[in-house]
Amino acid sequence: MELTEFWTILSANGIILDVEQLKLIERYSKELSYWNEKVNLISRKDIDNLLENHILHSLCVLKYVDIPKKAQCIDIGTGGGLPGIPIKIARPDVKMLLLDSIAKKIKITAMLAKHTSLRGIEAVCKRAEEFAKEKNNYKRFDVVFARSVAKIKTVVIWVKEMLKTDGKIVFLKGGNLKDEIEDAKKLYENLELDEILIDLIGYEKFKKEEKKIIICKFSN
Repeated sequence: MELTEFWTILSANGIILDVEQLKLIERYSKELSYWNEKVNLISRKDIDNLLENHILHSLCVLKYVDIPKKAQCIDIGTGGGLPGIPIKIARPDVKMLLLDSIAKKIKITAMLAKHTSLRGIEAVCKRAEEFAKEKNNYKRFDVVFARSVAKIKTVVIWVKEMLKTDGKIVFLKGGNLKDEIEDAKKLYENLELDEILIDLIGYEKFKKEEKKIIICKFSN
């Protein structure tokens, strides 16, 4: 996918990037491709489709999820910074913490984040379940992002105590999620889950592949 087509699809779906934001996306894409040859951040078989399969996919969140102004966000199991870095580029007002347990990955991701020159983005090497137990993270986050990390129930257990009272967990997943959703509901009776099929104007691939966004929040 060319950058122009990428920008056009985003614009058609109400995700507007200015010229500087588009340049940051382009730089991030090139640097991620380069470093992926040295450290496996995403599947090397998929690197030629980085823009559409990973960055566009990450930014789909902005079509379907209401992210508060200046929200405190965390991307767990971020790998090479997905979806956290693209979301931060598109929404520079939010604060974004990138979390991964693999040191060599997070070291590169921290560098990629730094190269955006954006304030309010940092990278930490730690397991999500350990990070959640730290006192200063209790009820800290408005939004938790998880892209291809673990089952819904598992992630909810990890991050529940990190969520603010009205916070939400946003999953990027695919396929039939009926069992995962039912398992999570059984664990927490007050857990609300909204399953959304990604359906982009001008780009049907995600819909055909049954790519979905799952929004989880706890009712009071």
